[in-house]
Amino acid sequence: MNRQIEKLKKQLAELAEVVNSFQSEAVQVKVVERLLDEIMDTEKGEATEGPEIFNKRGRRSKNENSVQTYASATGRKKLGATKVLNQLLSSDYFKTPHSISSIADYCKEKFNSDFKTSELSGILLKLSKENKLKRERSNENNRFEYVGV
Repeated sequence: MNRQIEKLKKQLAELAEVVNSFQSEAVQVKVVERLLDEIMDTEKGEATEGPEIFNKRGRRSKNENSVQTYASATGRKKLGATKVLNQLLSSDYFKTPHSISSIADYCKEKFNSDFKTSELSGILLKLSKENKLKRERSNENNRFEYVGV
């Protein structure tokens, strides 16, 4: 472990001049992060073939051995809050009134999407302003409920 740290320090010292030539600190951080990721992948035996790490746009080259994300592992991309709510809007879900928390729970259960209520509230408000949903206060708990128009 100590040998790895010394090796890393030596590699960073060699790269310091190049990294520091960038004016933007954000760019410097990105460059160092990508290099460290590549070093870690190399030591795990997951390095890319050949010396080219990045493509022409500065993005990391993809290969068969790269770690798969959730989207590629399951074969589909996770839906965003807007798409999920539009799907619910086109289904029968909003035939009965639902609170934001019950909508978030339903999304977690049916779509495996763990949305915060703050993520959903703006989209629901927009849908109500577009007259796609009706927003009403509940008499029971004085919170807004959303129902289809």
